[in-house]
Amino acid sequence: MKKIMEEGYRVATVGTFDGVHKGHREVLRTLCQYATAHQMRPMVITFDRHPLATVDPDRAPGMLQSREARDEMLRSSGVEVEEVEFTPEVCRLTAREWMKILRDRYGVKALVTGYDNKFGSDGRGMEADQYIELGKELSIDVVVAPELPGVCSSAIRKAVARGEMGSATEMLGRPFSLTGKVEAGRHLGRCLGFPTANVGIPTGIQMPPTGVYAGKLDGKAAVINIGDNPTVSEGNPVTVEAHVIDYDGNLYGREVTVEFIRRIREERKFGSLEELTRQIGIDTDQARKILEKY
Repeated sequence: MKKIMEEGYRVATVGTFDGVHKGHREVLRTLCQYATAHQMRPMVITFDRHPLATVDPDRAPGMLQSREARDEMLRSSGVEVEEVEFTPEVCRLTAREWMKILRDRYGVKALVTGYDNKFGSDGRGMEADQYIELGKELSIDVVVAPELPGVCSSAIRKAVARGEMGSATEMLGRPFSLTGKVEAGRHLGRCLGFPTANVGIPTGIQMPPTGVYAGKLDGKAAVINIGDNPTVSEGNPVTVEAHVIDYDGNLYGREVTVEFIRRIREERKFGSLEELTRQIGIDTDQARKILEKY
């Protein structure tokens, strides 16, 4: 971890902050309120990967957003962001060692934690009052942010994995989204009268299940398909294709964000391209109606 030599005491929080969901934003709100009241600088210490990617790679989950998107969202809340490489050495730091680093290296005088936030190699068995007592020993004021029961990154991942986009939206405070570059595809959608943007799938991101979704592409109403186009041929790679409703512009090469509002149906194989075309028309009408009410 690099040493920060800037002047001024800080109030900090430590965590992965994957998704920057409603619970995280409650922590950020508490952090910024404390910073204002005590004339400190608010800071988030976060990691370059999920800790399980170092501790137990086989159990590491897909992430809800890229590191870049997470860090940008954190900074937009008015905080400094320090991203730490989560190495085995960092993994072995105890809660006391973490807090001493925060105090001595970053000038942290106060620490905000989520109600269930754990950090330190010995933190799994620690409760909030133990962090508070440890903070007193080290001259760090420990503040626990208000609880939002049931809202956590793992619950959101499960909702996304099941295609429960409404639940994911409720916990995130915004629709689940993917950002990627529009790549050249096979132009099948255009041939069928429904041109699609083939969006490159980010690596390491938790994907919704295959199927058809009502959503948006850069804010424009869209019907989105995740799947391998079984009607055309077998064994195709899974792709994310978005048909922007009532739009016929060229999106190739652009980086776009696709939001998933609601799952319409599962992917299935049709008997002919004509049958597939009819179903795409039905899906588009259904997506339009869903998005008009959204």
